[in-house]
This record gives sequence, C-alpha cells and structure tokens, in this order.
Amino acid sequence: MITEIAQIDVKPGMEAEFEAGVKNAAPIFRRAKGCRGMALQRSIEKPSRYRLFVNWETVENHTVDFRGSPDFQEWRKLVGHCFAAAPDVEHVSEVVKGF
Repeated sequence: MITEIAQIDVKPGMEAEFEAGVKNAAPIFRRAKGCRGMALQRSIEKPSRYRLFVNWETVENHTVDFRGSPDFQEWRKLVGHCFAAAPDVEHVSEVVKGF
C-alpha cells in the first residue's frame, strides 16, 4: 500500500468550493482501480493550503490507471479551477508505525 500526498494551494476565497468538489469526487476515487481510501486535510496556518491523502495498492494504480482514465478528467473538472498552482504530488510508503 502506498499513499499519494498532494499538496494543493487553492485560490483565496475558493476554499468552500474546493472542499465541496473534493466531497463530490469521493465516488470517483471509490471506483478507481486500486484505490483504498482518501481524505482531505486543511492547513491551520495557511487556510488556502490542503493536503489530499489517497491510499493506493500500487503507484501505478494512481499514475497509470487513474491518471489515464476519464475519471481523472472528471476529478480535474470538479476541482481544477480552484487550484492556485499545480498540485505538488508525491508517493510514500509507511516504514515505521509508532502506535
């Protein structure tokens, strides 16, 4: 299992619209091949900054299967207009679980 972490800065004043778009996109992620869950967190210090966490079985489920699907285009239609800049995306795997 890997986790995609996307840091997303949205245009000021579009936070509520962005959050609604992510909520409406949940079914898109639910049906994506290899997707095992997603969550959105908002920065306290920088309220226009979010981090989207998506759990995938493999990196390719995200980079090939999802990004190459029509659902990716639908996802971008729901939220892309809110982006202040392109999201910064990386993939991580858990190496230590404290508790």
